[in-house]
Amino acid sequence: MSVFLRSCLFAAFQLILTPPFSVIALLTFPFDPITRCRIIATWTRLILWAVETICGIRYRVLGAENIPAQACVVLSKHQSAWETLAFQVIFPPQVYVIKRELLWIPFFGWGLAMTSPVAIDRRAGMRALKQMLSQGKDRLQHGFWIIVFPEGTRTAPGKRGAYQTGGAAIAVHAGAPVLPVAHNAGNCWRRHAFRKYPGTITVSIGKAIDTRGRKADEVTREVETWIEVEMGRLEHGRA
Repeated sequence: MSVFLRSCLFAAFQLILTPPFSVIALLTFPFDPITRCRIIATWTRLILWAVETICGIRYRVLGAENIPAQACVVLSKHQSAWETLAFQVIFPPQVYVIKRELLWIPFFGWGLAMTSPVAIDRRAGMRALKQMLSQGKDRLQHGFWIIVFPEGTRTAPGKRGAYQTGGAAIAVHAGAPVLPVAHNAGNCWRRHAFRKYPGTITVSIGKAIDTRGRKADEVTREVETWIEVEMGRLEHGRA
């Protein structure tokens, strides 16, 4: 079966599955936030099953022993939509720092709102930063992990964006560790691309970084160095 046809079947599966699960997500409102996330994650597991079964995309995790017991801020490379799904299975219950406008998308956005994301208005300047730090600390205190893509947008394999300090700032503000993550999802699930190519994605997790007494830009530079060196290893098949 061709890559295009497999991608069509996967898209149809996703289209059929999402509306009813959005309703289920809304019905989880009476539960506590962690329980809501665990229930909603069933959708993610089904999507990952479909992308493996239909499109032939599998994954492996290196450095799983580096995942700490306490809630922390994950700073990760961002190449596709795949990691936003897989991280929900790889890591404990989590929230994302997102644009507030995403919550307005019918069905998807409604379900997303039930996962207690850190939703900010990027046009609000300093007010958005204060909101992000406050909400981020609150989520960590309630046991949620926070996923942040410091480059801010998806980058193609082999490319590198400017690393922003927002995620590290949340960790420093809350006194939480940072966990750097590299992966090569873009080789199979490319940004802005409909076709999904079969293969095995490698997710590499570095050692947790203590942020206490440090500055956000310093932590960000350390994370960037680790991620980009590790990306070089992944891209050249040395991992």
